[in-house]
Amino acid sequence: MSLTEVHLVAIANSEQQPNNFVVILREKQGKRRLPLVIGAFEAHAIAVALEHIRPARPMTHDLLKNTMEAAGASLKDVVIAELNDSIFYALMNWQLLDGEILTIDARSSDALALAIRAQCPIYVNAAVMAEAGIELESEKEPAVTDEKSPLPVQDLQTRLEQAIEQENYEEAARIRDEIKTRRAQQ
Repeated sequence: MSLTEVHLVAIANSEQQPNNFVVILREKQGKRRLPLVIGAFEAHAIAVALEHIRPARPMTHDLLKNTMEAAGASLKDVVIAELNDSIFYALMNWQLLDGEILTIDARSSDALALAIRAQCPIYVNAAVMAEAGIELESEKEPAVTDEKSPLPVQDLQTRLEQAIEQENYEEAARIRDEIKTRRAQQ
């Protein structure tokens, strides 16, 4: 599996799904962003870690991290490994004392909350990034139109960039999907 390293750049309210949030992962060596919709509790767990807030008692993610570290394991990295029916699947790779790697299936939001706490790398399967990533800028965008829509792909690309700048990631995902659909039909 080819991997792309990313970092978490934003958490925003979801306009399309009330009480949900969108986490934005950005390529370290590129221009694409990957939006993931998560619940309010999961967003809170990530935000607490990002802001270095220390609650009076350990949260569940702190408890897991502390338990694994007490047993001699450290979180090596997390991988957003799969996208199936609009659901992202993650893997956490824990390095044990003997050097063995223990891979554990996880919800992407939980894996991200632990990665922030452990300050470990976050990766996305290149196939997932290719399928669901949003390109910020296109170097060479052909001005192709589709008979179903009067807007050229070039204009859709501009709207995509505007949606990203305005942090309207759900609209950006919708536009990204329209661009991909048109390109596939060419």
